[in-house]
Amino acid sequence: MIDFQTDPSRYRHWRLSFDGPVATLTMDVDPGASLFEGCELKLNSYDLGVDIELADAVQRLRFEHPEVRCVVLRSGKPGVFCAGANIRMLAKASHGHKVNFCKFTNETRLAIEDASANSGQAWLAAVSGSAAGGGYELAMATEHIMLIDDRRSGVSLPELPLLGVLPATGGLTRLTDKRMVRRDRADVFCSTEEGVRGRRAVEWRLVDEVVPPSAWEAKLRERALAMAALSDRPADAKGIVLTPLQREFSDQQVTYSHVRVTYDRAARRADITVTGPRGDAALWPLVVARELDDAILHLRLNEPTLGLLVLRSEGDPAAVLAADELLETRKDDWLVREIRLYWKRLLKRIDMTSRSLIALIEPGSCFSGTLAELLFAADRSVMSDTAKVHLSTLNFGAYPMGNGLTRLATRLLGEADTFVEARERVGEAIDAEDAVALGLVTVAYDASDWDDEVRLLLEERASYSPDALTAMEANLRFAGPETMETRIFGRLTAWQNWVFQRPSAVGEEGSLKRYGSGLRPRFDSERV
Repeated sequence: MIDFQTDPSRYRHWRLSFDGPVATLTMDVDPGASLFEGCELKLNSYDLGVDIELADAVQRLRFEHPEVRCVVLRSGKPGVFCAGANIRMLAKASHGHKVNFCKFTNETRLAIEDASANSGQAWLAAVSGSAAGGGYELAMATEHIMLIDDRRSGVSLPELPLLGVLPATGGLTRLTDKRMVRRDRADVFCSTEEGVRGRRAVEWRLVDEVVPPSAWEAKLRERALAMAALSDRPADAKGIVLTPLQREFSDQQVTYSHVRVTYDRAARRADITVTGPRGDAALWPLVVARELDDAILHLRLNEPTLGLLVLRSEGDPAAVLAADELLETRKDDWLVREIRLYWKRLLKRIDMTSRSLIALIEPGSCFSGTLAELLFAADRSVMSDTAKVHLSTLNFGAYPMGNGLTRLATRLLGEADTFVEARERVGEAIDAEDAVALGLVTVAYDASDWDDEVRLLLEERASYSPDALTAMEANLRFAGPETMETRIFGRLTAWQNWVFQRPSAVGEEGSLKRYGSGLRPRFDSERV
């Protein structure tokens, strides 16, 4: 089982150090600590295990260290920044593992960008040595890239010429959309194994500045402090420790303090039940977000055949609304801001999970405010005529999707008047008839028909082709405008998904299998 929970005392690949408002996160990958037997993680190459630690560090820096205003990302190995994803790992991994690995690394890099954009915790990449493939993609996730001008260090995206695959963690899109590299130069750059160094890297906007070795450490500190000075994070606040999650695993379920995941393997289904606050609601949003996040990641990587996720809730809707009220009235507090941003990232992860999502609103449910976002994330939401739902102000801007719109605005894209009507019902107990009319749920069933209607819905969904369902859901979930984020997932990830199944990449004579063997790969010459 792949476990997404870790902490700095267990890191094998990263080191964290602190100096006032500046933290340094040093990548020093242990070559012998791969998740895959027989894969040596040379030259700071990485597998999912390396990125699980990175994601944990990103999260802890935001919650445990409010005093940190700038994070310097650098290498602990001489002559190399990061060689990218480990090729032996990619050759050995199943198709599903490769795709979910790429998805998770993309989400981690988006979390870095979110910290710079919204948390006042800017990230700076100090590239000394070669930053190749995923290594350069990691640097591109930061706000500022410094490159040492030593005639050896450079940046490259050599996946196409070397491996017959694509830069899988947003590289192509960030080149054109974030760093504004010209299309023709990007074409040259992505077709060149050796990459680009020195002043040309700045001219092409591949990095932000080059620094001579004699001034490297001094300039790096100067730049980090200058970036830190722009932050609004409190210098004297005390962070909140992200303690280990309370959870129990069995063959039939995973149980947390506020989340329960129950398996029905015969039906290829997992039921996820979220419990509302008990007593003090102040920290409930953070606790339940961490637990639900862990549950979703566990299902993605460890339960690939459970293709239908049924979302349920139980508890007091008023308690959920009280928690939302705290998140709204204290939104300028650094910790409340982080909790809201975490929910935004969690909900995006649910949007990007390639499982059918069906929400059931039953008597005793507490799909209110923040938890109502699960209804809007679902492919279908079904409501009993004896249940109620509630909206809060957080449903109208706090948790935008990757397209920049709220989930409710995305759902009601062609129904502007209905969206306005829904906003006017904030705080009310909305019955099934009105919930259907407002577009908050898909359909409502009479209580006497509930069991049969739900059974038929779930059985029908589970009977469809998983491949076709995944494709349909990915197309329908992201209506509205395109952004860099939707392009990364909707274009890059979709194409990489396809490339990872083609014989030119993964066949016995494909590039991933023959890499390092001295034999040239054999490519299928047909262009689709």
